[in-house]
Amino acid sequence: MAERTFAAALGSAVQGWSAAVNRVKLDLPPAAAPLTQTLRSSLAYILVERQGPALRPGTRSYARAWIRDGALMSAALLRLGHPAPVREFLTWYAGYLFPDGKVPCCVDSRGADPVPENDSHGEFIYLVAEDFRFEHDAALLTQLWPKVEAAVGAIESLRADRRTAEYQTPERRVFYGLLPQSISHEGYSAKPMHSYWDDFFALKGLKDAAFLAQALGKTELAQRWGAARDEFRADLLASLARTMADHRIDYLPGCAELGDFDATSTTIALSPGGELQHLPKAAVERTFEKYYEDFRKRRDGTAPWEAYTPYELRAVGTFVRLGWRGRVEELLDFFLAGRRPAAWNQWPEVVWHDPRAPKFLGDLPHAWVGSDFLRSFLDLFAYEREADQALVLGAGIPSAWVESPEGVGIRGLVTPYGRLSYHLQATGRAVTVRLEGGLTMPPGGLAISWPFAGSPRSATLNGKPLPLAPGGEEVVREVPAVVVLHR
Repeated sequence: MAERTFAAALGSAVQGWSAAVNRVKLDLPPAAAPLTQTLRSSLAYILVERQGPALRPGTRSYARAWIRDGALMSAALLRLGHPAPVREFLTWYAGYLFPDGKVPCCVDSRGADPVPENDSHGEFIYLVAEDFRFEHDAALLTQLWPKVEAAVGAIESLRADRRTAEYQTPERRVFYGLLPQSISHEGYSAKPMHSYWDDFFALKGLKDAAFLAQALGKTELAQRWGAARDEFRADLLASLARTMADHRIDYLPGCAELGDFDATSTTIALSPGGELQHLPKAAVERTFEKYYEDFRKRRDGTAPWEAYTPYELRAVGTFVRLGWRGRVEELLDFFLAGRRPAAWNQWPEVVWHDPRAPKFLGDLPHAWVGSDFLRSFLDLFAYEREADQALVLGAGIPSAWVESPEGVGIRGLVTPYGRLSYHLQATGRAVTVRLEGGLTMPPGGLAISWPFAGSPRSATLNGKPLPLAPGGEEVVREVPAVVVLHR
């Protein structure tokens, strides 16, 4: 009797978890199976490590709920078809905002942590907006609106602190308009810095606040917050330029004081920040070229290294946005080899060169690291481009997958425009993209990325000629559709 009861319970659990981690289905070549397995495992770990409504990055060292971890884990959950845990986390965390609108960096059984970490306010607003973009729940947004207004007030108060005459002087001008220094970036925990990590999240928060105000018909407020967004962006860009000049660097720095190189932190400016179109192009490219150079030395063993943090997985999504398709595959191959232990399909917070070194690992599995993998890996198949409000398809898919006998595809990926399903395959000189229906067309259309060097020579849409667009993309504005690209 006990054996039958156990077998039935086990079967039910297996069936339930199988359904939970397969709401979005990947059609990849057999050689890419470890990526599919790691996606499913990473999703499962985020769900397993929840404690009630709290999304936690771990269960031992990190058995607390941080708004930054939770916001980015939520972004992954929404894309993979799990809105309920996001809503529960969001409404629960909103209850811990301080009366002045300050968003606590983390919450645990003792309550909200009062330590000031200035990224928190923007991350909270971003999470509210991300949930609304995917779920379109005006009732929930209305419920949370007082919290959004309060969090915007906290950002504005912090901005005002650095927009005084004191910060117009030459020695302090680099800090003008920024958020004050904090320790939100763990690299500055010994001494608080004016971290651009904080500023990029604050800018994202102001952008999303203006978007949410417009969605609720609060036009005047949307305009006011939009003006604050633009003013803050101008201050931020001016500070970046001054820091680069003062430190004689050609990359985007991590903080204003040091002019330090921290590409993993800078990725936030592109995703979820969406600032690629506004940042200085040469500096962005140099930042990630430098990262790639350092990455290759580590991978190839031409420079000594002791450890890295797999938050670097964010660079995968950045490379996708920069159009560096071949390098995306290199990064994924390297990071997959760094899973510890490999059979768990997950990463610790720190990966040591010597896997048996008796060193700090953080929690295993580490759900925030897992969410960085999930977001970046899904970007290979689709990401939103803020500049033209297009959904970009296939920009990171390796060309070898397209040329495999099975081709490559994704089914049921959740986007703000509905569920996306498509299949991509090269046969001879033709590349066929089959787009399924069920999607509301984004304002900028579906931008299909050409998977090979150069551009296609011709294209058809549902059998009719499709004018070629510059830059190796073909924009489609109807689904279902069959697009055939010729090389």
